[in-house]
Amino acid sequence: MLIGREAEIKKLKEAFSSTSPEFIAVYGRRRVGKTYLIRETFEGHFAFYHTGIANASRTEQLERFAKSLEKQGAGHNKKQLKNWFEAFDRLEAFLQNMPVGKKVVFIDELPWMDTQHSGFICALEAFWNGWASARNDVMLVICGSATSWMTNKIIGARGGLHNRLTHRIRLEPFSLAECERFLQAKGIVATRRQILEYYMVMGGVPYYWNFIAKDKSPAQNIDAIFFASDGELRDEYSHLYASLFKKPQHHIAIVTALGTKKVGMTREELVKATRLADNGLFSQSLSELVECGFVKHYHAPGKKTYSALFQLMDNFTLFHFKFLSDLDKDDTRSWSTIQNTPMVNAWRGLSFERVCLEHIAQLKKALGISGISTRQYAWRSRASETTHGTQIDLLIERADNAVSICEMKYASGEYEITKEEHGRMLYRRDRFLAETKYRGAAYITLVTIDGTVHNAYWNDIQNEVKLDDLFQ
Repeated sequence: MLIGREAEIKKLKEAFSSTSPEFIAVYGRRRVGKTYLIRETFEGHFAFYHTGIANASRTEQLERFAKSLEKQGAGHNKKQLKNWFEAFDRLEAFLQNMPVGKKVVFIDELPWMDTQHSGFICALEAFWNGWASARNDVMLVICGSATSWMTNKIIGARGGLHNRLTHRIRLEPFSLAECERFLQAKGIVATRRQILEYYMVMGGVPYYWNFIAKDKSPAQNIDAIFFASDGELRDEYSHLYASLFKKPQHHIAIVTALGTKKVGMTREELVKATRLADNGLFSQSLSELVECGFVKHYHAPGKKTYSALFQLMDNFTLFHFKFLSDLDKDDTRSWSTIQNTPMVNAWRGLSFERVCLEHIAQLKKALGISGISTRQYAWRSRASETTHGTQIDLLIERADNAVSICEMKYASGEYEITKEEHGRMLYRRDRFLAETKYRGAAYITLVTIDGTVHNAYWNDIQNEVKLDDLFQ
């Protein structure tokens, strides 16, 4: 059963109904549901379906491709495929002999098929440019988790596949509302605060949510999935970046550095923290992390381009750095025993902010500004001889000459503004206005779980958003 993905399904079905050749790339982080989306949308309508093999040689890849053709009705051909040109020629002949109608060709894990010196890309170019692109009944759908390969070799191709895609679909993780629907579909009972806790740990990656057991509490599930010696996702981090990027060392160094900073880092700061060379490879790695959604790139008004901030957004990566990175096989630590400690409470505060940043559309809806053009960014001001340094994790600058200064606060009940925090909120607002010379209205917006106590300091809050609003 497909949860969400309405826009992606609509795009795929419109392409299936079109009278033009279609070449579609579906990409996104590991375990986000790319293959499942395509299978469920086109089940029963594949003319040809093949999946590449991880860490296999060109010969092994070609053998499996021939086997896929044979299994799907191409007949047994004893002649061994010598190269990818022959492989795509055989696919072309197979498709030509099929009945009239749309022919959906789905090649999954395409990056794995492009082994060293294999000539795979050239053969794919020849298949599309020389045959498929001239046929109104062919729909080629390619998919892969190796996002660096997909973006460099297909989406950003400079050769024969340049601008050949008719659609590109980057599949995003689930929202809070979609995760709630996912649990409901599985018959799992959970409050929205509990769903938030799961989300702060796992993000919206559907595959991770599959491991939630209906007979366990959130703490028990997190223990079983992450902290148990045989936990299904205890070693997920070691596979995550390696599956997405061919040489993930730079990517891991960047996210490791970003994991130490709440509001983010500039490029210059990242180069210094990672001790990596400031070159094209560094730029490419950073760009790929942004493209995958692991990192967000903010350029605040009034700041120079080199002051743009990069911020780590991936919930699971942050959870790993905080609680899992130093676990060994004999560690008896459990979420059940540490979940009420100051360290976990501090993590909840930071992670809740990240969740809010992932739900900008819901925040805008709650503020009644869905139809207004906006830009979102983080902002910080360095300390000087006369001012303290400060930062704002989210500003929503609006086309109606106003900016929402979002203060995200995690609390076990209603949040109560103290005198000290009230002073810090006003200081952050005033520093932003003074430094950026912003001339519109600045609204302090409080985002909480259960609302805010209306005490003497509440009057300076212009807008309130609650957790329930993030589920809309």
